[in-house]
Amino acid sequence: MIIKEPFGISPSGSEVYAYTLENGSGVSARITNFGGTVINLWVQDRDGQRRDVVCGFDSLEGYLTAGGYQGAVIGRVTNRISHSAFTLDKKRYELYPNCGTFTAHGGKIGFNKRVWGAVCEDGDEPELVLTYVSPDMEEGYPGTLTVRVTYKLLRRGALGISYEAVTDKRTIINLTNHSYFNLEGCGSGSIADHIMWIDADTMNEQDFDIIPTGKILNIKGGVYDFTRPKAVGRDFDGDEDMKKQCGGYDNNFIFNGYDGTLKKRCTLEAPVSGIKMTVYTDQPCVGVYTANMLDPDDVPFKGGAKQIPRSAVCFETQKMPDAVNNPSFTSTVLEPGDCYVHNTVFAFDC
Repeated sequence: MIIKEPFGISPSGSEVYAYTLENGSGVSARITNFGGTVINLWVQDRDGQRRDVVCGFDSLEGYLTAGGYQGAVIGRVTNRISHSAFTLDKKRYELYPNCGTFTAHGGKIGFNKRVWGAVCEDGDEPELVLTYVSPDMEEGYPGTLTVRVTYKLLRRGALGISYEAVTDKRTIINLTNHSYFNLEGCGSGSIADHIMWIDADTMNEQDFDIIPTGKILNIKGGVYDFTRPKAVGRDFDGDEDMKKQCGGYDNNFIFNGYDGTLKKRCTLEAPVSGIKMTVYTDQPCVGVYTANMLDPDDVPFKGGAKQIPRSAVCFETQKMPDAVNNPSFTSTVLEPGDCYVHNTVFAFDC
């Protein structure tokens, strides 16, 4: 079942809607066509009570004014592009420096601020199909890019996200979803005691601006090693780099044995609710961000809850950040005639 309801008017005057996907699986999702944003994700806990496990806002106004990209589709390129520029086919492209000297999460008006076309496909596994056409040179990126993002509520109690895109000119693309997960529920406080596992022995070294230096680090046995499940907050402030990043994780982990197939790559488990989330993806990396920079003075989350640092975890499945400026990284170039494909599933049990 899919329920469509008004969710406000965008600054451009377009009507915005929220779509609730339900199928009796114990998981239901509410998504808006403004930014392809996941507003709510309800999951039954071990006592059969529904908990909303993503942070976000009660109205469109919050998504228009707050920082943080809560729940949104990020594009054309997620994460950072150094110096707000890149060279492709010997031509230099200048981007808008929306974060200091660099470009982050798509630029001044990224996909998270666009109104997407929406088509509902009901059934046992209801789908919300969102489409957006990004014109040539929007935000400085070459090529007209046609994007399709499908949210699918699976019978087994999971939310699948499939991304597809084609271009008429050689360009770059690296899409993701930026949901903030707290498996005790939005507004439930710190996620330091959540137990996390990540299938990664290595990660990108990064500078003070969280931009890759080009070096790959072996993290086995250190504070960034989650190959054995451990509490997310056990090693908060564990080294000087983490302290510079506001006291938490904001790193790109490189998965072991990448072969382009959908695999179990991360888990997160909450001790009180008993909810466990498993992340499956066909991408080579995941950006893990523990909401270190949330601001209590920013727009309150749903129900008036304050935005508290370290109160959520983001799993941004992706290719390597700033890959276009690092030839040895996983390529983010999309050729005309090819199709960009990216699949991620967030599965739940308790």
